[in-house]
Amino acid sequence: MVRFFSGVMRRQLGGSFRAVRIARPGLPDLPPDRPVMVYCNHPSWWDPAVAIALHDRLFPTRAGFGPIEAAMLEKYPFMARIGLFGVTPDRRGAAAFLRTAGVLLARPDRVIWITAQGHFADPRARPLDLRPGAAHLLARAPGLIAVPLALEYPFWSEKRPEALLRFGAPVETRAGEATADLAVRMEAALTGCCDDLAALSMARDGAAFETVIGGARGTGGVYGVWQRGRAMISGRRFAPDHAPDQEAER
Repeated sequence: MVRFFSGVMRRQLGGSFRAVRIARPGLPDLPPDRPVMVYCNHPSWWDPAVAIALHDRLFPTRAGFGPIEAAMLEKYPFMARIGLFGVTPDRRGAAAFLRTAGVLLARPDRVIWITAQGHFADPRARPLDLRPGAAHLLARAPGLIAVPLALEYPFWSEKRPEALLRFGAPVETRAGEATADLAVRMEAALTGCCDDLAALSMARDGAAFETVIGGARGTGGVYGVWQRGRAMISGRRFAPDHAPDQEAER
């Protein structure tokens, strides 16, 4: 079931985006004997789809999990079979989230993905105002490592947008550290990661990223057919992209 929906999400991303790209150097090295939490900003409906599509590539030896609104899980119960668990937006739901996530992360071969803002927000908005759940989980789960992940979906020079990701340096709990102080450090780490991705996004340099899912290229439709025919008649290689640097990067 997980493999099936991972493939579905990859096809969806490939058909809706020019490419899915991860900023170099990519995912940081992580010890294999400790569980991982990936916590990210929440700019779009696409965020969970990106996690589902890329989990096997990024964490091939780890099982992946993530929270989802309980109402959505009731509507789509199959999601429980691919690692999603329901939470409610209240204090009781927050406590249930910590209990469930704590049990899941008791094993070192697991990853939990969290959209830490808890609501949709523009990727350039500051402050990020992360919800406290991620910090409480990091403070309570033994050995857990938190990895910040920035997400953006900008338009560059093509018909379809780019899906851009950038991982930051891992965050770990310090001995005797208060949860409130840990929350500040986690937000600062993700904010820096988002700022770095914003700069890369504005530079529009495909060479700064690794393309992990190649998407649809060119304009398509009648104009795309005309472009291809014109290239054939003139004996030129057909290049569907507008920007030569993106064409070279592929």
